[in-house]
Amino acid sequence: MVRTFLALGLGVVLGVGGFALAAYDEHTKVKVTTLSTVDVSEKLDGKEAKATTVEVTLEPGQSSPPHRHPGPVFGYVLEGEYEWGINDQPVKKLKVGDTFYEPTMSLHRVSRNPSEKGKTRVLAVLLVPRDAKQISIPEPEKKD
Repeated sequence: MVRTFLALGLGVVLGVGGFALAAYDEHTKVKVTTLSTVDVSEKLDGKEAKATTVEVTLEPGQSSPPHRHPGPVFGYVLEGEYEWGINDQPVKKLKVGDTFYEPTMSLHRVSRNPSEKGKTRVLAVLLVPRDAKQISIPEPEKKD
């Protein structure tokens, strides 16, 4: 009974976390699937932490709005090409097998599938505080 309750609770948390990552706005439709969330013994800035693994799927030409993560991110390109840019660094075009790293709270300003035909799939592992409300924080729009 306790295991069932814990499994149900974990499912809700995973669903909400995946939804928060995917729902920047209705027009992006970037698919984010949470594969696992595991509490880890390491601390992040003195806080209890968890590791969340997600698969991000971008259709041809699709991109996500600029955002930040409350902990470091390690990524791996599973399929297609991926244009990736953080902070003021030049945008890089990554291909299958390439990896990337984002330091805590870096501005992930470019996340795009440059292809006109094929989809892009990226596997990302995020280390975030256990009490983080979101694993991805949308960047506020700049006003002119």
